[in-house]
Amino acid sequence: MKILWVKIGGLWPLHVGGRLRSYHILSELSQRHEVTVLTTHGLTDDPNALRRALPHCAAVSSFSYSAPKAGTARFGAALVRSWFSALPVDLFKWRVPALRAEAERIIASGAVDICIADFLHAAANIPFGRVPTVLFEHNVESIIWKRLADHERRFWRRALLQHEYRKMWNGEQNACARAEMVIAVSSGDRRSLADAAPNARTRAISTGVDTLYFTANGTPEGGAHLVFSGAMDWYPNEDAILFFASEVLPLIRRKIPDVTVTVVGRNPSERLRKASDLAGMQITGTVDDVRPFIDEGAVYIVPLRIGGGTRLKIFEALSMGKAVVSTTVGAEGLPLVDGEHFVGADGPEDFSRAVISLLGDPDRRKSLGNAGRDLVRAHYSWENVAREFEAACHEALKS
Repeated sequence: MKILWVKIGGLWPLHVGGRLRSYHILSELSQRHEVTVLTTHGLTDDPNALRRALPHCAAVSSFSYSAPKAGTARFGAALVRSWFSALPVDLFKWRVPALRAEAERIIASGAVDICIADFLHAAANIPFGRVPTVLFEHNVESIIWKRLADHERRFWRRALLQHEYRKMWNGEQNACARAEMVIAVSSGDRRSLADAAPNARTRAISTGVDTLYFTANGTPEGGAHLVFSGAMDWYPNEDAILFFASEVLPLIRRKIPDVTVTVVGRNPSERLRKASDLAGMQITGTVDDVRPFIDEGAVYIVPLRIGGGTRLKIFEALSMGKAVVSTTVGAEGLPLVDGEHFVGADGPEDFSRAVISLLGDPDRRKSLGNAGRDLVRAHYSWENVAREFEAACHEALKS
């Protein structure tokens, strides 16, 4: 196949789950197919780094673009302009005219057989209908916005989020209907997308993990030590840690006063830093290698209340043999059995009880970690995931 892969918001460096998933699938596909990549990079990013990281791709073109951030004048202007558009602001702000023009040129030249819109944000930057298009949905974006609205307590902000959710739902439904194939990252997401666009052809692929990279190195666990990892400038992660610090950690400390917590991830906000200081948690910010921090944790926590898609972070922790406690949202879409591969717990009381129980039971932690590690290493390598993705693309071409 001759593939045009369009990804808005960058592919490098590999510090968030979506980039990891896209990169590993791209890396595998480019060894068997002719792949052209169009993406964006921030003002301080090195566009040549991605080209070096994907040596088998036929071409990698990256456009300098940074979306306006909330709270800035640029974002305010984008928000107002989006009100006169069918697009919600989260899609409107990621339109990149130069990239779209290049995508149109490549497709019009007849140089590609199929176009991959990587994330819903890419859909506004490609011309549907010229070649078969696959919409790669790492999340059901409208579900994320609905959960944001449901958790918002301020009336005015909740009303705004509900408005954006409705526009996102309409935009997602439209993009799914126009694509020849919609690929989701879990069967639950696939059902949600099929409900939104009943006539769309939808398929689900597995979540993967680099099992050779995410391997324990023998670092001893740090006693009653908890660890979380993830991009802290992604709001669902910030919300998870704020929730844990204010509502869960105090309950754990009633039983285990010396429990410690490390939160690993880039760009923590000042609000999060202050809350962590008050709760006595360590915030690392950006690190070169997350594995030593995961290794030191006795329990890996995933207290997410908002989000979509699947969390690669859980597979990474399981690949390293860690016992995991996660909310239902955190483990959503993953082929894990509660009580066998991880412990599921929702609400402050249940989550704290699950953590306390595991901290006091090293044999149980080891059993869970071993079962999780065996599962992901047997079935969820990136090579297997890429083969599933490849089969869906072939199906889209045949249609």
